[in-house]
Amino acid sequence: MARIASLHIYPVKSCRGIDVHEALITPTGLEWDRRWMIVDTNGRFLTQREHPKLATITVAVGNGRLALSADGHPPLVVDTAHGGLPRTVTIWSDTCTGIDAGDEAAAWLKQVLADELRLVRFEDHALRLANPKYVGTKPQPMTFTDGYPVLMISNESLAELNKRLPAPIPMARFRPNIVIEGVAAHAEDQMALFRLGPVMLRGVKLCTRCPVTTTDQRSGARDPHQQPLRALGKYRHDYVLRGVTFGQNCTLHAGIGERLAVGAALSIEPYQV
Repeated sequence: MARIASLHIYPVKSCRGIDVHEALITPTGLEWDRRWMIVDTNGRFLTQREHPKLATITVAVGNGRLALSADGHPPLVVDTAHGGLPRTVTIWSDTCTGIDAGDEAAAWLKQVLADELRLVRFEDHALRLANPKYVGTKPQPMTFTDGYPVLMISNESLAELNKRLPAPIPMARFRPNIVIEGVAAHAEDQMALFRLGPVMLRGVKLCTRCPVTTTDQRSGARDPHQQPLRALGKYRHDYVLRGVTFGQNCTLHAGIGERLAVGAALSIEPYQV
């Protein structure tokens, strides 16, 4: 039976993810996903592309607290609804408002990452929208995700990739929100409706992959052979998107306010504009 195999959120962009058994579906995606990000002194976003050590920062969220941990350092704890000065931040070509978590958070980041950085929370009333070229005329709000609210990948797609690698890699390299199973490899590539229990997602754009996939999500070390990008380039290069693809970016079609759970049945249905 096709179903959800696992669910994952990444409260702080590019830091370590959290495996969850269920998640609330909000208007911007899974609850807590990419609600915070780390920026430089100019407000420009920071990811594992520039700072692979971000992968070593463990994140926990709950009971009104966000906690960041790193080996050799005391944990940083801030309120999930922390106040602070509004800061103009930039993520890719988008500019929006983030709420600065304060000097204590900045000092902690400097100790861990040896750089002048700030932790910012997505401003509750900020409006950041996915690219209408792919999502259509109905606006899709999102937080600090790269470009879409949900990323879905199947275990079968990873198994197909691992056949082509000198050593298998875990799904964590691709940082998906929803992992499905019981389907054909790359079934998620369809520009279709994905019904997952009470929630329905729409596939809108294949996910082009970057050097983050070559980063070990436990140690922060880069793969010296640039895997899996090299392997993907041999069978997953998309000339239109100008990159290798792995996984499907999705928008929310139905189910806001519902809870998505591991084990929920999956069906794939055609979508007509």
